[in-house]
Amino acid sequence: MSRKPATRTRPAKAAAAPAAGVTVRHYCQGIGDCHLLTFRKADGKPFRMLIDCGIHVSIAGGPALIADIVADIRKETGGKIDILVVTHEHWDHVSGFLTAKDLFKDFAVGDVWMAWTENPADAEAAELDKFKGQAIAALQGVGQKLDAMQGLSSYMASVRDGLQSVLGFQFGAAGERVRSARDAAARLSQKPSPTYFEPGAPPVTIDALPNLRVYVLGPPRDKAALRLEEKASEMFPLASGGPFARALMSGLKMNEAADAGYVDELSPFERNVGTPLSAALKGDKGSDPAIDIGAYVRKHYAGPVSAAASMEDRDQSWRRIDADWMGIAADLALQLDRGVNNTSLVLAFEFIDSGRVLLFPGDAQIGSWLSWKDLKWPVGQGTVTSADLLARTVYLKVAHHGSQNATPQKQGFDLLTSTDLSAFIPTNKVDAVKVHWGEMPYDGILTALEAKTKGRVIRADDPWLADENGKPAFAAPSGSIQAVRSAPRDAARGPGGLWVEVDLA
Repeated sequence: MSRKPATRTRPAKAAAAPAAGVTVRHYCQGIGDCHLLTFRKADGKPFRMLIDCGIHVSIAGGPALIADIVADIRKETGGKIDILVVTHEHWDHVSGFLTAKDLFKDFAVGDVWMAWTENPADAEAAELDKFKGQAIAALQGVGQKLDAMQGLSSYMASVRDGLQSVLGFQFGAAGERVRSARDAAARLSQKPSPTYFEPGAPPVTIDALPNLRVYVLGPPRDKAALRLEEKASEMFPLASGGPFARALMSGLKMNEAADAGYVDELSPFERNVGTPLSAALKGDKGSDPAIDIGAYVRKHYAGPVSAAASMEDRDQSWRRIDADWMGIAADLALQLDRGVNNTSLVLAFEFIDSGRVLLFPGDAQIGSWLSWKDLKWPVGQGTVTSADLLARTVYLKVAHHGSQNATPQKQGFDLLTSTDLSAFIPTNKVDAVKVHWGEMPYDGILTALEAKTKGRVIRADDPWLADENGKPAFAAPSGSIQAVRSAPRDAARGPGGLWVEVDLA
């Protein structure tokens, strides 16, 4: 059942998109993306493009906040979206199409754009999808097992917390799969199926917007680029069949086999010999009634024992390794999370008359960014390269909430050379700390952005967005930003902004 959206504390009227530019309304849910772009057609009417609509499952009151956002989108657009862009299959980018489906159902959506990685008819996409299915199933099994275990080591406790965070990108609070949210977005299209894109294809032109060209930079076709997550070029076998996933699933099946006749070919003992560890930890007797196996395990393995015991017997729990075999889940979680982020549809919007570019990279991480350097597009009598597009970029939607490995230095920031550059980061530092993500946004990226933009950086968690009269630290017009407007959230949703929008020249 959908929630009724709350009424905002203050109506905030948006200005029409500048005739030669665009108005971008960023919604401020923090760990999640939703961006409404309004271009102006030749006849003066608005052309609307919505990029993603989601929030991470860890955010308290997330579905209600998304309902407010969708209600605002409807109010602003009249329920007409010309193009809906779904960048990639992560809950914080697509959850709204499922949790607010009753609000979206009457929208008129002309077309849905997705990356080639979401195309069920694409053989390479099917291979990647097979890995994702294996990985999600294995991580779910490990997560459930770790949740039920007591006395985890600090390392395994951190693995458990990390799995919960990663699975939050794949599932909603009620256990809904991210696939159902992505498919709900696809069904909004008035066309029979989404339009799928891949890098290197000719720039996309839109009849209603003759002054605009759209370049697709990612996701890459190269498997090595998809699985590259760090600048140090550490590679994971993302699309090779998931050996980590298979190993974890096999281990889970052996440990949870309900069939009394099940034979573990790798076990050195018959199944009826010995005592299951779970039983021994509960104090159950072993197969030999003359031996108190539970007492032995408590003294030499499980710990702690009574204070009266000698120091050498007091706590032997440091010897436990019964959960350590599941530690490879941490590596598998990295493969899944970084790999799916690298499948983001990356779009560069070029205004033909001025040559200025807006860059929306989704959650693209290092592997995707590094793959762009070889892209070239014949345009007119010349050639456009990715380095050229980056050099002309005047507005950046920062990738993956400003995380450390989302934007490279040499193939990213160093190429953003326009003196008019401005940026927006969909992030909330407090929420990131709560779910053990560490520095998000990363201080090094913030410092580089502040320098590159001369302070023209807006964050979804900026305090001034909660104030109906709030203003950013920089003055507008400045750089590419001609004007800034914002609206606070309803008080029932807590402090913060509902949206901030910028007019871009």
